[in-house]
Amino acid sequence: MMKGVPNFLLVTALLSLTACFVSAYDPSPLQDFCVAIDDPKSSVFVNGKFCKNPKLANANDFFFSGLQIPRNTSNPVGSTVTPVNVAQIAGLNTLGISLARIDFGPYGLNPPHTHPRGSEILTVLEGSLYVGFVTSNPDNRLITKVLNKGDVFVFPIGLIHFQFNVGYGNAVALAGLSSQNPGVITIANAVFGSNPPINPDVLSKAFQVDKKVIDYLQKQFWWDNN
Repeated sequence: MMKGVPNFLLVTALLSLTACFVSAYDPSPLQDFCVAIDDPKSSVFVNGKFCKNPKLANANDFFFSGLQIPRNTSNPVGSTVTPVNVAQIAGLNTLGISLARIDFGPYGLNPPHTHPRGSEILTVLEGSLYVGFVTSNPDNRLITKVLNKGDVFVFPIGLIHFQFNVGYGNAVALAGLSSQNPGVITIANAVFGSNPPINPDVLSKAFQVDKKVIDYLQKQFWWDNN
């Protein structure tokens, strides 16, 4: 009997340790930040959405129409993203998925960007796309591929990635994302088009270029294709 006690204690300790790991894990964020507040009366937003009474749910809460419609790509980057996330389908709340249609004009680009809260799986519906992502420090390795109709490519969560139309006509892709609200940070827009602007001295040293180059870039109009 006594010989079994240490084993029992060991199992109990392991289970307790596992429970600690599980309870200490935070859920994935669904927004850029959520400042903690003690007074619920002063709160204006939560991590996600408040839930509708399930008895009042209807088909329209889980429905979106019009994704088959081509979007206008006559903008400086030559592409337009049509998101379908929790903002468009309320029923996606807590399900951890969303998608987007991406339209590309000839030589259109979905500029280098990241999704801070979701991985992406992209399927080419029409045309040919040169796609890629960059691994994290210290390697910063570029992984690229030319995709044709029916091809699929994955972009891991948080990594900078892009899609560029290398065909002669229009291109269309459908992207699935592992978050109801994956977010998007377009690198050029965020670095050179922030509001208020980042101090030019900071960017000049970061990019190792003359301050005049930074001043020029910060004066450009950075197009948001989302």
